[in-house]
Amino acid sequence: MYRFLLTPRWWGINVFAVLAIPFCIFMGSWQLGRFEDRVATHQQQEDRSDRAKTAAARPVESLLPVDKITSGRQASARGHYDTGHQLLVPSRTLKDHHGERQGFYVLDLLRTDHGKALPVVRGWLPGDAGSKADTAKVPAPPKGEVTVTGALQASENQGTDGVQAGGGLPQGQLGMISAASLVNIVPYEVYDAWITLTDAQAPLRAVPPAAAEGSGLDLKAFQNLGYTGEWFVFAGFVVFMWFRLFRREAEAAKDAALGLLPEAAPEPEAGVEVGAGAGDGGEAEAGAGDGPGEGVDEAAGVGRG
Repeated sequence: MYRFLLTPRWWGINVFAVLAIPFCIFMGSWQLGRFEDRVATHQQQEDRSDRAKTAAARPVESLLPVDKITSGRQASARGHYDTGHQLLVPSRTLKDHHGERQGFYVLDLLRTDHGKALPVVRGWLPGDAGSKADTAKVPAPPKGEVTVTGALQASENQGTDGVQAGGGLPQGQLGMISAASLVNIVPYEVYDAWITLTDAQAPLRAVPPAAAEGSGLDLKAFQNLGYTGEWFVFAGFVVFMWFRLFRREAEAAKDAALGLLPEAAPEPEAGVEVGAGAGDGGEAEAGAGDGPGEGVDEAAGVGRG
């Protein structure tokens, strides 16, 4: 009854199912592993951030380049602020007891003893960076030589939250904190990193360090989890369709073995059509015979006259 499984059509179906099911399971397991790796990395990053808050600050040069390990570490640098190039970073949100509020970062460049400048986010203020009333609240940076300490951060990119990479900002504002954005603003070299001060000068509020890119539970992590479910659903769908086709073929084979296949519609008999044609011909002959008979009667009538 299951001989249909040996047909070429079913050979193709079986080969497809045998290859598709393990492939879907493998891809689902791989996506699940990616999600678990992101969760583990996120937990490790949080642990490092907690340790970094209590660890002693290290010179910024010893922590470069910024990676997942050094991101968030306490870094220190010594120099003097360039008061002529204070910049405001607009459209940045910060959470407080009122929820998320819109504001701007206050960024100054610290000219270090090594010649390069270190971008320093001195803090955050609520309001609009384009409003004179809001920017008037920004305190001036300390004068003279100072030592700053804060959490080390990697340069921002176009995918960072709050970044305005399109340009078009007024003078004195910066859309993205990175060495590439600052190279055309200041006439000296800039570190490819920045720090956010731990202790902000009032009324500024300290900006908490962000998690290193690729280490948090971001949208990509939940995309991996969603893809995991999709691949397992695909594997189940292949199994479902194979059993559905198999059951239908098995029922058809069983019906054929019991002689329960639907009967074909009877074909019209050619003899019936031929007979009908013959009858029509006979009627034509009879009609033809009526003609001579009528001629005889007419001839008889002429004779009587």
